[in-house]
Amino acid sequence: MDDSFAPGIGHRLDAWANRDLNVGAIVALSPDLSKVANLLGVSQDVVRQVLHSWGPGRFDAELFMDGKAFRPDGKSASTLIPPAFGLAGVNLRTYTGWGSVTYWNAFVATLEMHGKGTFFDPRLDDANQFPVAARAGFSNVRSDPDLITPKLADLHLYQLAIPAPRPPAGSFDHDAADRGKDLFNGQARCATCHVPPLFTEPGWNMHTPQEIGIDGFQADRAPDHRYRTTPLEGLFTHAKGGFYHDGRFPTLGDVVDHYDGFFALHLSDQQKRDLVEYLKSL
Repeated sequence: MDDSFAPGIGHRLDAWANRDLNVGAIVALSPDLSKVANLLGVSQDVVRQVLHSWGPGRFDAELFMDGKAFRPDGKSASTLIPPAFGLAGVNLRTYTGWGSVTYWNAFVATLEMHGKGTFFDPRLDDANQFPVAARAGFSNVRSDPDLITPKLADLHLYQLAIPAPRPPAGSFDHDAADRGKDLFNGQARCATCHVPPLFTEPGWNMHTPQEIGIDGFQADRAPDHRYRTTPLEGLFTHAKGGFYHDGRFPTLGDVVDHYDGFFALHLSDQQKRDLVEYLKSL
């Protein structure tokens, strides 16, 4: 990928969400998925069916916790891979706020990739919410030797040092973005939750599904049954695959329309366009 697509960071796209990588299809190529099948209590054919249902740029981290491969509407329970940049000062790491950056590093390395590490979270003992994790003893994993824990501090420091990328030159209308910024901080009330310059709340940045006007399926797969206020810097990198945890909104305009209707903001079409230009500028 050339520099023009990633201004200021050369050819590296550190911490960008990979929306092209088909993780499920790659894992499904494994000739032996018996470990996963036994963990979930299903056949290897079913495991492959689930993996192929994800599609590019998606992953289902909760599958090994609750065994829920599909939503009530029959669609995949996987979510879009989130970016890992611009997290300095941000309280929680994932769409549904499981824990901090370093919590999630330990979670993924030990429970998802089944590396040799230590992981402790007694919330996973809840057999009603996390039947697979409770059965597998994921609330208290101890490995000897522990090859993961000694690496967590350095990885944490590195990740927090990755700034969000700036949008490419010419990718938004500056005059409209200036007007959109006023709307963001004023009439549209976006800054109530997306507090500049973090663009999420300092402190407990979590909301119930009812507070943001969406269903609670994904929130109910996490310990606190809530969604995190997503930081907005580098938002232009999210465009492929859609917005929100599951890509339910294809464009930023759709996101703005959702909140305009849910909060009865009564924004004009021009105001909505200006707000989108500001979001593209972050």
